[in-house]
Amino acid sequence: MENDLRSMPTNTPCIMVIFGAAGDLTKRKLIPALYNLKKGDLLSDNFAVIGVARAELNDEEFRRRLRDDMKHFATDKVDEKVWKWLEERLYYFSGNFTDDQTFTRLRELLEKTDQERQAEGNYFFYLATAPEYFAPVVEKLGAIGLTREEDSHWRRVVIEKPFGRNLESAKKLNQEIKQVLNEDQIYRIDHYLGKETVQNILVFRFGNGIFEPIWNRRYIECVQITAAEKVGVEQRGGYYEGAGALRDMVPNHLLQLVTLTAMEPPISFDADAVRDEQAKILHAIQHPSPEEAAERVVRGQYDAGEIEGEKVPGYRSEPNVASDSTVETFVALKLLIDNWRWADVPFYLRTGKRLAARDTEIAIQFKRAPFMLFRNTPVERLSSNRLVLHIQPDEGISLRFGAKVPGPTVSIGAVDMDFDYEDYFGDTPSTGYERLLHDCMVGDATLFQRADQVEAGWSVVAPIQEAWKTAPPPDFPNYQAGSWGPKEADELLRRDGAEWEETQDVRQNRLR
Repeated sequence: MENDLRSMPTNTPCIMVIFGAAGDLTKRKLIPALYNLKKGDLLSDNFAVIGVARAELNDEEFRRRLRDDMKHFATDKVDEKVWKWLEERLYYFSGNFTDDQTFTRLRELLEKTDQERQAEGNYFFYLATAPEYFAPVVEKLGAIGLTREEDSHWRRVVIEKPFGRNLESAKKLNQEIKQVLNEDQIYRIDHYLGKETVQNILVFRFGNGIFEPIWNRRYIECVQITAAEKVGVEQRGGYYEGAGALRDMVPNHLLQLVTLTAMEPPISFDADAVRDEQAKILHAIQHPSPEEAAERVVRGQYDAGEIEGEKVPGYRSEPNVASDSTVETFVALKLLIDNWRWADVPFYLRTGKRLAARDTEIAIQFKRAPFMLFRNTPVERLSSNRLVLHIQPDEGISLRFGAKVPGPTVSIGAVDMDFDYEDYFGDTPSTGYERLLHDCMVGDATLFQRADQVEAGWSVVAPIQEAWKTAPPPDFPNYQAGSWGPKEADELLRRDGAEWEETQDVRQNRLR
């Protein structure tokens, strides 16, 4: 497993309870992540998993299903010895999330399993359910006494996104669950923060003397954050019709990347010290007026097109999507941060489905050097230096700078210096959830959102949501699958004399 996990305590007895254990998240991410943790010797022998769902299964059927699923979703070849260790600690419990009797019987099973596995009363509950069950499940866990911490044991609840649909619903959800739980028991998970490069942003910024002094408005022209996907909505059309790209990606994933890129140095790596600085950035982001929102935000919806030689349907032809849907599958926006470090430096964000490449990266564009030295040379213009943090699919960092092209005249060529995690540190199979699950077990909430962060994130997009209520949507669909979104997204940057950073996937294809 990851190097920074090896120094952490691994002997944390506990039981993980997964609500929604028959769903995709469990088989695709959670169980493979637990397998990887065990393979890295990062799970206690006093560990167990109880899966809770409506489906009528027994322990053996549950284990057999997950064993078959691991053939498809394991991040590496399955070691039978490791899998057997995990498999014999998997239990299943059939119940209804709104039924009091379900929770009474669950408590009995937990007590029995706790005695068998000697988990010392430490439980964490993972809500891999539809959002409407978040508050009711927490309420019933509290009513039955399963969230009570006493006799030195701990109880924690992990909540998947989306955490609310807007600012009002996020505040309401926070109020409801905090009637049962203390803030330090709540782990609002964002799997983007399990990525190695995302975690490395703080180390890169604050652990290298050559970058921190220039990480400000004096030297940086703009920041671009891209989260592009080649896939469409697949079988999630019903969910996406109620969400859209703005709700689905911006208040959580993209704004988390903004805060880590822009925050001031924390006084320590203590969870609240880091999150305090992230919250300050969210509060410093300008809230646009309806007129400014129209100028700074672009939305799009994909039409039929072609990706890697394969024809793909438009959004309105996807399953469970209305034939006249006005839901956006792409959003690009310009943010401004009102603080001393970032005044007047635009942060450009874009995310979308059915784009030309799968790529998530943060591009830092530095200001150009003065040109006068090259006035009487063949050089026509100086290019910007760019630092790019690649988050997925290939994690790494690249730096672009100018160098003289060999020859008798002065000519400058762009050079890319690339660092790839796999090349330097070896390939570490990961789902992105390993670090987050382990942090929950050891009580480190650094990579989880606090209530004030969630609400501050929604407050950033609230003016955009309000503006969209009154402004008619564009003439959808307005971009072809396999492209980089609507032309208005390019115009958003062109007005400021900028252009989108060429993504890693595009660069590699161009150089082949």
